[in-house]
Amino acid sequence: MCGIVGYTGRDLALPVIIGALERLEYRGYDSAGVALIEDKKLIVEKKKGKIRELVRSLWGKNYRAHTGIGHTRWATHGKPTDENAHPHTDEKNEFAVVHNGIIENYIELREKLKKEGVKFRSDTDTEVIAHLIAKNYRGDLLEAVLKTVKELKGAFAFAVITVHEPNRIIGVKNGSPLIVGLGNGENFLASDIPAILPYTKKIIVLDDGEIADIRPDSVNIYNFNGEPVSKDIMITPWDLISAEKGGFKHFMLKEIYEQPKAVNDTIKGFLSTEETIPFSLKNFRRVLVIACGTSYHAGLIGKYWIERFSGVPVEVIYASEFRYADIPLSDKDLVIGISQSGETIDTKFALQHAREKGAFTVGLVNVVGSAIDRESDYTLYTHAGPEIGVAATKTFTAQLTVLYALAVRENEERETLLKYLDKVPSLIELTLNSAEEVEKVAEKYLKKKDFLYLGRYLNYPIALEGALKLKEISYIHAEGYPGGEMKHGPIALIDENMPVVVIAPQDRVYEKMLSNLEEVLARKGIVISVGFKGDKVLKEKSRDFIEIPRTEEPTTPFITVVPLQLLAYFIASKLGLDVDQPRNLAKTVTVE
Repeated sequence: MCGIVGYTGRDLALPVIIGALERLEYRGYDSAGVALIEDKKLIVEKKKGKIRELVRSLWGKNYRAHTGIGHTRWATHGKPTDENAHPHTDEKNEFAVVHNGIIENYIELREKLKKEGVKFRSDTDTEVIAHLIAKNYRGDLLEAVLKTVKELKGAFAFAVITVHEPNRIIGVKNGSPLIVGLGNGENFLASDIPAILPYTKKIIVLDDGEIADIRPDSVNIYNFNGEPVSKDIMITPWDLISAEKGGFKHFMLKEIYEQPKAVNDTIKGFLSTEETIPFSLKNFRRVLVIACGTSYHAGLIGKYWIERFSGVPVEVIYASEFRYADIPLSDKDLVIGISQSGETIDTKFALQHAREKGAFTVGLVNVVGSAIDRESDYTLYTHAGPEIGVAATKTFTAQLTVLYALAVRENEERETLLKYLDKVPSLIELTLNSAEEVEKVAEKYLKKKDFLYLGRYLNYPIALEGALKLKEISYIHAEGYPGGEMKHGPIALIDENMPVVVIAPQDRVYEKMLSNLEEVLARKGIVISVGFKGDKVLKEKSRDFIEIPRTEEPTTPFITVVPLQLLAYFIASKLGLDVDQPRNLAKTVTVE
């Protein structure tokens, strides 16, 4: 969600900060702002809307500051307005703060400060931080921050600068992500690695309860008691080119086309570390998978694979519900938390809860050094590279890759099953060759307001994922259902105006899906089907038929999802919508 950046060093701060904010746009935001220190004065510029609105307001202003902080806000407390945009300052404009997360006791702190005569200018919870730091300042910014964090409750990260110490940034992490980038005569602060990739690959990942004291020539880390903390420096494997569009119109389309590589790299990554996996699925009474959104759908498919190939029962639970359900847990349970960013706060807290109850916890993430990576008993990694588009694509198929490889790991037919997986990258490439056909289908349905997606068995979660993709980026209402459940309610919606996407590869439930398709046709529904190349029956019964290459039954989800990603993409793109940054959504959800 909210993006934080900071810079102090020899170069001009503003261009660095604006560029970093632009590389964090994928996190989702509704306003943007910067704070700079120049000639011992605090300069704050902030605007509702996209970063381009902020840049427009900065035209003609020749700021020469070498230290500053920036922010993209995703509104929680207070509407998206110029006043509520970050940075926020104290009454004297001597301290500026940018913040991600929620200060849970901000009402109590706000009322206390008001009684002391403090006047607030925004509706945000963030502003209390600026006023508290100003109140606590006695000549040392670190000491003021240390005193302030003891008064704050919640999951948050923030950065603060002051005119009193113009070449210094203090960054605080307690629940929301924050990293430090190390340069030569310059140092950086950011919510996520892509923000600072043009400048450094040397990263310090802050843990909860840590504070970074950043100056041009030094970085020191402390805990909330003010005690020095020794931290490892991580060299990120990502590069700037992998985080840029590479000639594609949108990041999402680029990332759809990167799926063969993401799957292939993830296969290699899993197999290279497989011998170090310290657990056996069969040693647990059950597996619980916790996740949100697209990662939840990956977990649902993983459930089928794990139960089929390892014989261990699996439950898949929304991470946002897991902590509040009275689920008995013990050391006989394996809990897998799936999150592309490794920072999804619901999944992070759910894993912490499971670990406290004695369960063995495993993170499945795309970011080394992320919160879930550090806090799990063991971590499985996808190797998808940075995913910038808010709607997950390549990280989804990479997650499926790990779940499949884990599921078949101890199966007696492992070698054969892995050969099926080895074919997936080339099969996805073949599927992508039909993108133009999917685009033609998309042209026909741009003005439809409702879609229904149907699938069974392994492809029921793909129906959910296809519907989610369409909702996320095109703002068209869509629902995914098991094919057999259609007649238990959703069939009432079907008429001559309803497109129904039927996912029907020739697997064990193929005949059942054909029966469901007939039920749609009997209500005059518009059938768009996804099935194996050469399936004449499916093609004849469908208004539009999207063919995919044949694959073995267990690996069909890898292939069936691709045309659904493309369908959502082309519809949204042709509607002229912001595909990579859909409204109200954030790539990394760091608030409950």
